[in-house]
Amino acid sequence: MSSLRFHGIISREQADEILAGVEGAYILRESQRQPGCYTLALRFGNQTLNYRLFYDGKHFVGEKRFESIHDLVTDGLITLYIETKASEYISKMTTNPIYEHIGYATLLREKVSRRLSRTKTESRKTSVTSEENTPVEKITSLVRRAALTQNDNHFNYEKAHNFKVHTFRGPHWCEYCANFMWGLIAQGVRCSDCGLNVHKQCSKYVPNDCQPDLKRIKRVYCCDLTTLVKAHNTQRPMVVDSCIREIEARGLKSEGLYRVSGFTEHIEDVKMAFDRDGDKADISASIYPDINIIAGALKLYFRDLPIPVITYDTYSKFIEAAKISNPDERLEAIHEVLMLLPAAHYETLRYLMIHLKKVTLHEKENFMNAENLGIVFGPTLMRPPEDSTLATLNDMRYQKLIVQILIENEDVLF
Repeated sequence: MSSLRFHGIISREQADEILAGVEGAYILRESQRQPGCYTLALRFGNQTLNYRLFYDGKHFVGEKRFESIHDLVTDGLITLYIETKASEYISKMTTNPIYEHIGYATLLREKVSRRLSRTKTESRKTSVTSEENTPVEKITSLVRRAALTQNDNHFNYEKAHNFKVHTFRGPHWCEYCANFMWGLIAQGVRCSDCGLNVHKQCSKYVPNDCQPDLKRIKRVYCCDLTTLVKAHNTQRPMVVDSCIREIEARGLKSEGLYRVSGFTEHIEDVKMAFDRDGDKADISASIYPDINIIAGALKLYFRDLPIPVITYDTYSKFIEAAKISNPDERLEAIHEVLMLLPAAHYETLRYLMIHLKKVTLHEKENFMNAENLGIVFGPTLMRPPEDSTLATLNDMRYQKLIVQILIENEDVLF
């Protein structure tokens, strides 16, 4: 690859003459048609290819961004060569993926089983060995997934992968098709929740079977609900279980439960305890005697969810259902929308409604009926997809009504 200096305003034909016969050479030129816009002219395959060049702190012609033009051209030549010489091979990469190959998955499970059984009798070692005595430096995300699918205690909630463009250092292979991931930077994508590494084109075919790695989940609050429960292998978020258990043990008769606020600083302390200690967090009466702190921490957990318990996708359907005047038809409509919630969200909402129903059974002491709880939990459990104050104000009565109906009819709806 060779480069020539910037050539100012010249035509495509002139650029072609300059680069003729020099495979891999490139020049930068200012466009004749659009002054002020720049073009990268690159010689490849005995022809000159022209790309509109952009700069936003880094150079780019597509999605990838580069520190230098030289790196951009290097990556481009690698990609062009692979796509030209192996186009047929690339088109077939996803037709027989190792990801879904039964024999391969079985082999991975065997590796994990051998590792787990050996750790019971031997001290920890830095690597494990296969039957052929081939060292395996680490268990990949694919191996871990194969093992987890065999765990009878694993709650099998469906979860999409959270793929993000990633630059791999050194040779890397796709964990979907087992083919080489080419390019200088951003060769593929990595799931930030489970660590699965695949080609960008392969990511479209990977099933929604992400098994989040607990090491990648840095906190409990503000974490996606499904991601959290799958990472901890629990039916519901441990915050929900722990707080509800504590409230039902000593706070159901507390006046103004969920309406009266606890001290903000103490609620933040509870949040940090869960983020730090997970299900080992101590929220007992000896540490937090005021039950309103625990109730406040539970409400804060729901408010901090990036996707509310009643998801953005189902929000408008719930609001429309609440507007139905006929009570029986409205109940049926709400039940139908409930079926659209992701499994982990549905289970969490079901468990919360059972709890809130118990709260209403002590209305004489706590003064909290289903309507009052609907006022508190409506905007906590559901938010409009667009961040609009007007939409929120218009929908508040319907948010309250939805939660009120869910509490009053939890035995029928769930």
